[in-house]
Amino acid sequence: MLGIWLNQIVQGILVGGLYALFAMGLSLSVGVMRFVNIAHGDLIVLISFILWSLTQGLGLPTLVAIAIILPLTFAGGYLLQRLLLQRVLGKDVLSIILVTFGLSIIVQNSLQGVYGADIRKVSGGAIETATLHLGNNINIGVLPLIIFLSAIAMIWGLDLLLYRSRIGARIRAVSDSVSTANLVGLPSARIYAVAMGVVGVTMAISAGFMAVWTNFDPTSGPSRLLIAFEAVVLGGLGSLWGTLVGGIVIGIAQAVGAQFDAAWQVLAGHIVFLVIFLARPQGLFPKY
Repeated sequence: MLGIWLNQIVQGILVGGLYALFAMGLSLSVGVMRFVNIAHGDLIVLISFILWSLTQGLGLPTLVAIAIILPLTFAGGYLLQRLLLQRVLGKDVLSIILVTFGLSIIVQNSLQGVYGADIRKVSGGAIETATLHLGNNINIGVLPLIIFLSAIAMIWGLDLLLYRSRIGARIRAVSDSVSTANLVGLPSARIYAVAMGVVGVTMAISAGFMAVWTNFDPTSGPSRLLIAFEAVVLGGLGSLWGTLVGGIVIGIAQAVGAQFDAAWQVLAGHIVFLVIFLARPQGLFPKY
């Protein structure tokens, strides 16, 4: 019995890695650009469909397709910020919410028009079913383990980018005060666009892993956004490592809830989020 519960907790931790990947870009948006992108989940799903098209339509290997998508998503994030989001950034909160909500609706309806409402999934080959048996009823899937380690590696890389690089110093300077950054000659609009390009890359990585591990359809975006938002808030705004902890907390809560009743899986995560938020609204490891 103990082994079964330990296995559920381990599975929850691994799922938390995927949730942290969902939340990474949103954490950057909130921590750097100070806005919540309502279209975040839908953009992840959009990238997943593009990946599916490259692998199923053109027959490209999954890794090759992801390698093609990464620079495209950086360019897409850069252009999205320069051409659309920058126009409402810094204004009232409602403006950015309405714009990104509109973008979310456009993405969802476009995907339904092009791909239909069918559920899709990208094949990952033998790695999908590969499992490490640790004994005592504890089994670790190789793919979930890779995803979890990738989440840690991504956070470490983003931490280096933000706090150990020149562009990271500029991003933090603009984040602290746009007016001051402009006074000293920093091109805030361009720096914001670069930051959004980085967000696009994080979306592509999370979309790639999601497409291989789980099913998705054109309406999957809001559920991904909700999980990402809860992980960011639980971890604390601006804290990348806190986002990982937030994702793990939600993953464990869902795994434990599912052990009692499958219908409680998703609800258990939301309940734990609400309880922790009421007790500590600033998050577990706030930076701001």
